[in-house]
Amino acid sequence: MSATHRSITFPSVIENIHLVERLIDEIVAQYHVKEDYYGELLIAMTEAVNNAIVHGNRLDASKQVTVHFNVVDDTVIRFTIEDEGPGFDYNSLPDPTAPENIEKPHGRGVFLMRQLADKCDFVDNGRVVVLDFAVLDAQPA
Repeated sequence: MSATHRSITFPSVIENIHLVERLIDEIVAQYHVKEDYYGELLIAMTEAVNNAIVHGNRLDASKQVTVHFNVVDDTVIRFTIEDEGPGFDYNSLPDPTAPENIEKPHGRGVFLMRQLADKCDFVDNGRVVVLDFAVLDAQPA
């Protein structure tokens, strides 16, 4: 396998989500990720980046979002998404599956990330999210 670490940094505007979609496409192709996992990677990552842009950096184009990618133990794809916002209390989010929240058009991003990634951690008061996906076969090249 070639380069097992990459980073991209971009201004906090919604249109830049396509940069993450392109990164996912490249990683899926390079590491021969099974098609079954593509949607999980794409949805979790676009939710994470959207949250960083909208909630973290509050659509302030002067603030940056950085996405790091690396491979861990030859089996796990790890993405780290960082914003320049104040962070948030990720342990006190309303349950989007609760009856009173079902009809709300927002509030599902963190829930989706936790459901779709094999591991979802928040660091630095929620300014950084780490998503692990155990989607690679550990076979020698």
